[in-house]
Amino acid sequence: MLTEALYAVIPAAGQGSRLGGGGPKILVPVAPGLTVWDVLAEKLAPVADRLVVVMSPSGGPLMERALAAHPLGKPVDIALQMKPRGMGDAIFGCHEWWRSAKNLLIIWGDQVHVSAGTLRASLTTHLAAPGPGLTIPVVRLPKPYVEYVFDSAGRLAAVRQSREGEVCSADGWGDVGTFLLSARGLEDAWREYLASCPAGALTGELNFLPFLVYLSQDKYWSVRRVVIDDVAEARGINTPEDLKFFQELYARERPGVLIKR
Repeated sequence: MLTEALYAVIPAAGQGSRLGGGGPKILVPVAPGLTVWDVLAEKLAPVADRLVVVMSPSGGPLMERALAAHPLGKPVDIALQMKPRGMGDAIFGCHEWWRSAKNLLIIWGDQVHVSAGTLRASLTTHLAAPGPGLTIPVVRLPKPYVEYVFDSAGRLAAVRQSREGEVCSADGWGDVGTFLLSARGLEDAWREYLASCPAGALTGELNFLPFLVYLSQDKYWSVRRVVIDDVAEARGINTPEDLKFFQELYARERPGVLIKR
């Protein structure tokens, strides 16, 4: 355990419509007996004190059954996002589950390939800096879906999101769906941010990523980057092609695996 009061928050309320399935992406199998959740839980359990999984109302019971079938041995809470209002709403809508945390590790529920080494390096970097801070693992991508723009002082100047109609650079910094934040005062900062921030231009959602720019502009918040070399860590499971990629990868790396705890 690297720190006490570290809560991992996993937004996973999406239904995986682009995958062609009718259930939560986090419960999609990537190998025999191995789901996305199993892979994430295996990596998060050694570093987090508690896990909070944000599910849709229909996905909540499915997640409960998955936890009952394969107990993690670490506290896991299931929070429900009643309507799909965006990642910011998913994270802060479950504030009551992480209000006692000192730090948050946020990881998207389809980000199956973030390595344990990336998690450890990011946590070490995050905990080494004094005061409230944000740590983002980033990787250079030829065409990032989300681009992070840093100024000469290293602060986060902008986040460009393709899904909101913004144009990303041909060679820019992308993320691996993983973020470390100081938790104290974070919910208050979110509410202050919402008072002056519009919803997404195309999606109408309460986006989380522009909030990181807002935090970076606060003189008390520091921003740290952890540079990742493996571009596969940036790939989530959004399409049938993504799922096939990871199923073939895990078939090679973990043949015949059957999850046991």
